[in-house]
Amino acid sequence: MDLNLTFATHLFLTGHYEYINNNRKSFPKEISLDRVLSGVQASGRLHLGNLVGALQNWVRLQDKYDCFYFIADWHALTTGYANPSAIKESTQDILVNFLAAGLDPERCTIFIQSKIFQHAELHLLLSMITPLGWLERVPTYKEKQQELKDRDLSTYGFLGYPLLQTADIIIYRAKYVPVGVDQVPHLEISREIARRFNHLYKEVFHEPEALLTEFPKVPGIDGRKMSKSYDNAIYLSDSPRVVEQKILTMVTDPARKRRTDCGDPEKSPVYQLHKIFSPKEEQSEIAEGCRTAGIGCIDCKRVLIRNLFKILEPIWEKRDELIANPKLVMEIAEKGTDKARKVAEETMQVVRDVMGLR
Repeated sequence: MDLNLTFATHLFLTGHYEYINNNRKSFPKEISLDRVLSGVQASGRLHLGNLVGALQNWVRLQDKYDCFYFIADWHALTTGYANPSAIKESTQDILVNFLAAGLDPERCTIFIQSKIFQHAELHLLLSMITPLGWLERVPTYKEKQQELKDRDLSTYGFLGYPLLQTADIIIYRAKYVPVGVDQVPHLEISREIARRFNHLYKEVFHEPEALLTEFPKVPGIDGRKMSKSYDNAIYLSDSPRVVEQKILTMVTDPARKRRTDCGDPEKSPVYQLHKIFSPKEEQSEIAEGCRTAGIGCIDCKRVLIRNLFKILEPIWEKRDELIANPKLVMEIAEKGTDKARKVAEETMQVVRDVMGLR
């Protein structure tokens, strides 16, 4: 183990996460060796939805499982092939956000997909045994085509996205993939492909199971689901001033046209963010103030800004430290990628053996 890297990692990554260490007692004493795998596509900057829906959960899981977390830069090519140069910048920013949000390279494995060619090899081999109809019925296949009408997605790379995703998962023999209930059908094709491989050749792969997680829907500044595609996101890389401006311009209950009008908090995207980021007692006060016109929309937003900053300020501070030391960030990624590559190659040696390709 590189002692210099370990010490530097400790200095950078523990400074603002005492609460993680202080709360370790709340985790089960028995640390499971079951492997968890998840990743983020390198198609843009990470936002509050990614923080709540993935990163905060990943931080909790790294004390309970053998966690592998990766940046899916090849996946970004399936829809962003026309501008591949943006993927590198996105990859670097995501790495910084992984670490700033609390992922600890001493407690999980962080790696970059494209640095491990074994993913591509397994993807190719799986493409030989996967019926075309399986790919065409994946729920996101048509959904994405409708969502991204400005791009030509009539490519094999886009159709074969689930195969590469399956390779990402099963090459590490991951038992669990953290997903929300609505994403379980998307994992089923990976289970089917693993099952088909095991049937055709030999029992090699786990059928990955969903590690069900409650992912709250995070609204964007326009009220729709927060998404890079909708240009309505609050990004982890946004400055405090930009975050404040975005929240102050958010839509609220359309019925509240004047300060004296009563409103329905459930119709306000701002209140939906309160339910995620504000303490319970303040949520009740905000809801009552909205219904009775006891609080104005700007006042409501100011409370949200204060509570959101409490969560984002440690991340911003850690981001600044990491951005100032890009060499450390890349060393962490290289160390994790080396570890992941060894695991992937061990799996591929077995795959080549059972397929007679050694």
